[in-house]
Amino acid sequence: MGGSHAETQTRTLADDKPVRLTVELPASAHRDLVAYAEALARETGKPVGAPAKLIVPMIERFMATDRGFAKAKRSGSSAK
Repeated sequence: MGGSHAETQTRTLADDKPVRLTVELPASAHRDLVAYAEALARETGKPVGAPAKLIVPMIERFMATDRGFAKAKRSGSSAK
């Protein structure tokens, strides 16, 4: 049992390796992202840095709150 736990843990860690993506945003979406970063910095009193750093947490939040996606993900996971 201990061996299978180690194998499972190793597989899980390997799956968490970041994946680099390059995306092309419409100019209007980029302007909104910059404006969002500026508004967030004013609201929190802390600089955001590069607005692109907001994209990952925004996507994660979007997927976490999408009920249809959560349902589909549960259905797909139960089939494994």
